[in-house]
Amino acid sequence: MTTWKKNMDNNNVHFSSKSDEWETPDEFFDQLNDEFKFDADLCCTEQNSKCELWVNKLENFVGFIKEGYYKKHKTYWMNPPYSRGLQKEMVGYAQELSTLGKTVVCLLPARTDTKLWHEFIWDGATHKPRTGVEVRLIKGRIKFELNGVTKDPAPFPSAIVIFHACNV
Repeated sequence: MTTWKKNMDNNNVHFSSKSDEWETPDEFFDQLNDEFKFDADLCCTEQNSKCELWVNKLENFVGFIKEGYYKKHKTYWMNPPYSRGLQKEMVGYAQELSTLGKTVVCLLPARTDTKLWHEFIWDGATHKPRTGVEVRLIKGRIKFELNGVTKDPAPFPSAIVIFHACNV
């Protein structure tokens, strides 16, 4: 008889990165940029930004909203840090920007069992994405870059989540 040991805390695998600086591969970004024509990259550093206008993660993003800089632009790219608290907070800001008439395209882990997905993306009552949200599943695993070096494929599936401009 085989005994199976279930790992009750598999968060070590899902949140195992020692860095939040993983860069979106250029070819992957370029395909989406051709479609959406991004005005700014909302979660990056100067070294890994994908757009001329960029916001350095959470520290400056709050000011970006409060000072009204978002009003000048309409379409944003977001590959938020995958660490626990930051990702949820940044996706919340993406949703907020959509209610202000902006479109935010996010690259996220396809962790459909998480609170983040059910709070911002998926409507459990209707069994489809929330109003104004589009989900595109990605075939295969993305090979992110770190300091210009392509790494092994991510240990998780990813999805493109689009918060379309709307006035909720």
